[in-house]
Amino acid sequence: MCGIVGAIAQRNVVPVLVEGLKRLEYRGYDSAGVAVLDGDIKRVRRVGRVAEMENAAAAVGLHGQLGIGHTRWATHGGVTEPNAHPHVSGELIAVVHNGIIENHDEKRASLKALGYVFESQTDTEVIAHLVHYHYLQSRDLFAAVRAAAKELVGAYAIAVLAKDQPDVMACARMGCPLLIGLGEGENFIASDVSAIISATRRVIFLEEGDVAALRRDQVTILDKSGQPAERKVHVSDVSLASLELGPYSHFMQKEIHEQPKALSDTIEPVLELGFSSKLFGDQAESILSKVEGVLILACGTSYYAGSVARYWIESIARIPCQVEIASEYRYRDAVANPNWLVVTISQSGETLDTMEALKYAKSLGHDKTLSICNVRESAIPRASELVFYTRAGAEIGVASTKAFTTQLVALFALTGTLAKLRGHLDAEREVAYLDDLRRLPGSVQHALNLEPQIAGWSERFSPKEHALFLGRGPHYPIALEGALKLKEISYIHAEAYPAGELKHGPLALVDDNMPVVVIAPNDALLEKVKSNMQEVRARGGELFVFADLDSHFAESEGVHVIRTPRHAGVLSPIVHSIPVQLLAYHAALQRGTDVDKPRNLAKSVTVE
Repeated sequence: MCGIVGAIAQRNVVPVLVEGLKRLEYRGYDSAGVAVLDGDIKRVRRVGRVAEMENAAAAVGLHGQLGIGHTRWATHGGVTEPNAHPHVSGELIAVVHNGIIENHDEKRASLKALGYVFESQTDTEVIAHLVHYHYLQSRDLFAAVRAAAKELVGAYAIAVLAKDQPDVMACARMGCPLLIGLGEGENFIASDVSAIISATRRVIFLEEGDVAALRRDQVTILDKSGQPAERKVHVSDVSLASLELGPYSHFMQKEIHEQPKALSDTIEPVLELGFSSKLFGDQAESILSKVEGVLILACGTSYYAGSVARYWIESIARIPCQVEIASEYRYRDAVANPNWLVVTISQSGETLDTMEALKYAKSLGHDKTLSICNVRESAIPRASELVFYTRAGAEIGVASTKAFTTQLVALFALTGTLAKLRGHLDAEREVAYLDDLRRLPGSVQHALNLEPQIAGWSERFSPKEHALFLGRGPHYPIALEGALKLKEISYIHAEAYPAGELKHGPLALVDDNMPVVVIAPNDALLEKVKSNMQEVRARGGELFVFADLDSHFAESEGVHVIRTPRHAGVLSPIVHSIPVQLLAYHAALQRGTDVDKPRNLAKSVTVE
């Protein structure tokens, strides 16, 4: 959830650290800080935005050729400057840390017994003192970080510097993302490539248990067993343009409007290959041809994408599908079927609950695994046999938009491939589905053109404190996603229900102060949805209906209708995702909330 950046160079690295932290702001945070070596450890920390910390650093003339920086999202201890990173021990060691140290209470007690005094409530200060303790024994920063890491239980990415070793920075990774950037006569560390993309595109992704030492002209990596490790150097394809707002007011708005291209790019290999196992890797055919069912593990928006896919997989591929919230699955006594395919979905590829759920599934005997992810070489794809990378590009806004719709394309590609391998997809139907995919970006663009009308609706939504979303069949998860988007960024409390459940409880909430949003495509369930809408109107509820162009019902008193393009068939849930995203965005604008950085939330959830 937090962000790390570090640099060792022959130039002042403070601008690099500040720019990196600004590029990590999208991940969610509540305080920021940097520490550099300039004879002594010089540190500046501030609660609030990176800009406030930047101004404070400029005011004191912060300067150094070795430094680390951090944006913190509070877990242990409140949002205060003493709890902000970097943490310092004995004016000798400075540490930044992402993750959660599970044995911090035990280590805190033993360190206090050794005479260490704690100034914060964080688990991170335990790391600082632990490294300090080991450093006093060896006077070798790399050795001290290795020794400290062996004592830590939990998830962490850490970066460390020592006052009297100005030529080295050490880092370690377990369960949280961390990468090394390779420059010319300078090197970098970061939790996300976006933080260092203006300095270098050559990156090494550290693996679980790796500990590394960075010098200006050298990088040394030891694996979890302490043996020297060679890690592949990747050239990042993240563009600086994708990290800039351009003509848009917010990244969320930009990313909503990037969906036609993101979808087109993700669809491209499907159109080239058809519904082919080659989409998922060289070993895919031998694995997918033996699949008897599908288990989808995901969190948040990705879970809703999986929930849509369940309808597709069972209807088209004709095999059972189960969708589990990853954070729940990993803690229950699941009954495994090794003949099922485990599909994990994560935009970042680093979502801790999803990663741990995958590990749990594999421990139960699931060896057929597929990752759907938007970030190449991230942890979850590396732990999976098969991979489908979506091509959404960098997604900065906390509320996922283009990652969600491209995940749906990936899941539809999986559906078609499984159906074809099982003999449930003939050539004529395959051509029809591929044509549907080919037309999808255009349909999404048509839906985006409805933005002015949806913005008008938002004026009626903004004063409300509650809203209800209804959908049926594969559009029920889209109702769930619409409610999530609204609550995430506008802070309007919203719930979603299958429309048929309305009379089983939620109808009690309906009155003239409860707007009801209805996903009403022109499908086989439309008449059922119309009946549910009448139930709302009979109780004085105001309806806001997203219908299709070819749906046959008109606006009336208390019933507002916006028509998306003609019914998109099985891909209709993707098209209907667009208006609920736009409604949430414009309602948030009306309420004046921080759209890209909603309170209490983070983009990449790498802690429990």
